[in-house]
Amino acid sequence: MLTISQVTKAFAGRVLFEEASLQVNRGDRVGLVGPNGAGKSTLFALILGEASPDEGKISLEKSATVGFLPQEHAPAGDETVLELACAVSPELIKAQRILKTTPEDSAEHHEALHLFDEHGGWQLEPKAKRILAGLAFRESDFDRPARTLSGGWVMRAHLARLLVQEPELLLLDEPTNHLDLESLVWFQDYLTNYPGAILMISHDREFLNQLVGSIVEIAHRRLNRYRGNWDSYVEQKAAREEQQLAAYKNQQREIASLQQFADRFRAKASKASQAQSKLKQIDRMEKIEAPVAREKTVHFRFPQPPRSGHRVITLKNVDHAYGDLVVYRDLNFEAERGQRIVLVGPNGAGKSTLLKLLAGVLPVQSGVRDLGHNVKVGYFSQYRVDMLDPMQTVLETARDMPNPVSEQVARTVLGSFLFRGDDVFKTTAVLSGGEKTRLALVRLLLDPPNLLLMDEPTTHLDVGSIDALIGALGQYEGTLIFISHDVYFIRAVAKTVLHISAGKLTPYAGDYDYYLDKSRATSARAALTVAGTGDPGRNGNAAKTGIADPSSNKPGLRESREERRVASEQRKAEAKLKRDQEKKIRDLEMQILKLEGRQKELTEELEKPETYERGGAATQFNRELQAVTDDLERVTADWEKLGEHQVA
Repeated sequence: MLTISQVTKAFAGRVLFEEASLQVNRGDRVGLVGPNGAGKSTLFALILGEASPDEGKISLEKSATVGFLPQEHAPAGDETVLELACAVSPELIKAQRILKTTPEDSAEHHEALHLFDEHGGWQLEPKAKRILAGLAFRESDFDRPARTLSGGWVMRAHLARLLVQEPELLLLDEPTNHLDLESLVWFQDYLTNYPGAILMISHDREFLNQLVGSIVEIAHRRLNRYRGNWDSYVEQKAAREEQQLAAYKNQQREIASLQQFADRFRAKASKASQAQSKLKQIDRMEKIEAPVAREKTVHFRFPQPPRSGHRVITLKNVDHAYGDLVVYRDLNFEAERGQRIVLVGPNGAGKSTLLKLLAGVLPVQSGVRDLGHNVKVGYFSQYRVDMLDPMQTVLETARDMPNPVSEQVARTVLGSFLFRGDDVFKTTAVLSGGEKTRLALVRLLLDPPNLLLMDEPTTHLDVGSIDALIGALGQYEGTLIFISHDVYFIRAVAKTVLHISAGKLTPYAGDYDYYLDKSRATSARAALTVAGTGDPGRNGNAAKTGIADPSSNKPGLRESREERRVASEQRKAEAKLKRDQEKKIRDLEMQILKLEGRQKELTEELEKPETYERGGAATQFNRELQAVTDDLERVTADWEKLGEHQVA
């Protein structure tokens, strides 16, 4: 369906693609990944014909339809939400407009009616309504002008339009950014049965795991395809990098050995032809590129908040309602220092409301909100970006705090969140929504509170920034309570799960995988929004998140916990073995580098005429060179053997 053949494209003096090729067939599900600036959006522009390749060719199957959802900023006018969802072609848009504005007995009206019928217009509206409902639009929203919606809801309406249209090739750029949990689950299920091919950019690893059959990574200006989902790609890439590194090092040693021979003997008439042969052998080699070192996500220790008391925050007998809608009645909750709690449950259950009550953003209508000793609260939500000063630069914003960090530290953290080079001198007014989210996170991490409350912190973040955030929170010594739809992020950060449904709280004294064992959910994503769980939890509406799980006395649970304990110990043992092997490999590599350096020094000494004028010096150098060469062969053999048997 889509063929990208030997494409080369440079942008702003930088080569993004060089002889890159890719084939996307009907029914393919492909995830497009790569670091920020690698060229993902440029590739979409090339496919859509908005940009042209410098060399090579991009071809689409004749008459194949293509639909594109950008990451941000889709247009909205006076059309209603339903009209926008049904606007699948220019002909239908025109026919709809004529049908609404012309008399029913006019020839123009009859012609538009015929066109509308010919293009299946009558089937579009029921389909559009089903899809809009799946994306969380209410029936009362259908007749609202699209321009009155927020940017996120406009994006949902355009997503609905694409799903109604059903193009043969669907291009999606971060499609989950604007979806709540239940809409995301619905959308994921819908795409599972989508009849066309899908090429998507996404930071959501669980989304990619569930949907794609291959990952295409932009690396070294090429499009490298890996069969399987995200997890399979990570494993394959690691194996490929190890193989490439080993091959590169072996080739470099061979080149060094050949070059050493040539340098040593090219001046000797009897060996000159051999020396020249060695140089030609080097020229004929197909050079292996040095693997690009993986970027560290966090390069330094983040500032830490002051230590709070053991009891961090308590809600006692709290009631909260929005008008006649009662969310909580007689709510009791307590969090203790150092806990990392994720809030899960269906939409409307009260997750965000609880977070806002804890943050003090919503006043307690009845009952008591009590902060513990020395507690400083920080609340991160999507609206936090509105607090940024539009006139300040990125660097000024990062350092604008009571105890500013040094410029070097600020730039290091900004670099971890993809603000690099001159990006730090942009004003916040020109930043995209995703960039503002990243900047707000940087500010929070550089001056962290000891009670951190976060509502969907990974929205608009790419994979690298999410990993940077995970690394920062791994160092964080305060208390964390958060909501997220990113399963990977939850697994990496949460130590405790608090399920909320119909205003009732059920604590789970274990991580997300433990919660999955206890819930009736069919998948890790579905478990985030399940209304009921397999664990009855505590009676009433109380949750002290430090308590043991109430079902811990069940015999079956004791057995499963023992199995998990054994499995956990086995994983730790394997991880330790892997760390030990990696350390041995690094030590051997350092020895090889030192021996190669000494070998080079000794060879240079033996090539100097004056060496042979000093009595016994040449003999001493020759003996040491032989010893060094023997050691180098032995250490290299040990390194290769250890690499072959390295724990995966």
